Amino acid sequence: MPSPFSAANSKSIREMFAGVAPRYDLANQVLSFGLDRSWRKYVCERVATWKPTRILDLATGSGVLAKELAKMNTNSLVVGADFCIPMLKVARKRDVEHLVVADGLALPFADASFDVITVAFGLRNMAFLDRALGEMARTTRSGGHIIILDFSLPSGPLLPAYRFYLHFILPRLAGWLTGEPAPYQYLGDSIESFPRGTAMTALIEQAGFVKAAARPLSGGIVTAYLAERG
Repeated sequence: MPSPFSAANSKSIREMFAGVAPRYDLANQVLSFGLDRSWRKYVCERVATWKPTRILDLATGSGVLAKELAKMNTNSLVVGADFCIPMLKVARKRDVEHLVVADGLALPFADASFDVITVAFGLRNMAFLDRALGEMARTTRSGGHIIILDFSLPSGPLLPAYRFYLHFILPRLAGWLTGEPAPYQYLGDSIESFPRGTAMTALIEQAGFVKAAARPLSGGIVTAYLAERG
């Protein structure tokens, strides 16, 4: 299944994220009103309950989640993987120890390499969701887990206001913060068209996972998808 980004090639997406790398974290904090911390905390706490030995943070970007996963899982090896080298340079400055240049559609890891794979706001950027989920399934051991964290749409009275913010305010504010408006101009449309809820859990289970569940966070602005490898 193609993602909202299948029309754009990997090179153009890589270049867009390279341009915002120096101010990516600042933009995330401001644009999420600081809620990004609570979303990462949720992921880290869930991962800790599984007591993993090896964790892959896929599409690690600037390494914020990978760093927090390592702090909460001191007995785990945490590997951060991303296809954007400038982003990985930021992660290196954050002292994320294990970093790998890798495309989520063709991971350079052996089958069943990890106990847990996390992806925070990166799956939308991969050209083919089924291939990305398939690679996650291949590299997760049987009985292991994944957590996918991504934007979604809230329900009820919050939806109109959120859509206005998403399509009209956020792109302009992000462009001002980063000096690179292009990576955020398509954000609203990508969130609107990205599978969510039962549509996403169905795709996850088709890839080889079981017990897929959706957990809305912050009123549904973000959803965490959790599943176990069959």
